Amino acid sequence: MAWLSLLLFLPWFMLLGGLFWCYPRQPRCLRRRAFDAVALLLALVLSVLSMHWGFQLGQAQPDAGPVWPQVLAVLYAYGAFLAVMVAALLLRPRWLLRAP
Repeated sequence: MAWLSLLLFLPWFMLLGGLFWCYPRQPRCLRRRAFDAVALLLALVLSVLSMHWGFQLGQAQPDAGPVWPQVLAVLYAYGAFLAVMVAALLLRPRWLLRAP
């Protein structure tokens, strides 16, 4: 049941990931594609791990209600995804300006 939050947010993650991949359009070198691919993969992996963590925390609080584990899983997954994407947006210019 923890995977429901990822299923619901997957279209939004794909949209944000697509925008991250496409913009800015230049430079489009191998270093940029590699950086973007690693950042997107890391965002997905950390989002899944955070989703499971949030779901487990939500289940540990039985008095919070039956929907709370799903809500907490979504919040943790979304927060982890956005944290990685923001860090990647800030680090990408430095990575591209470094000499190969």
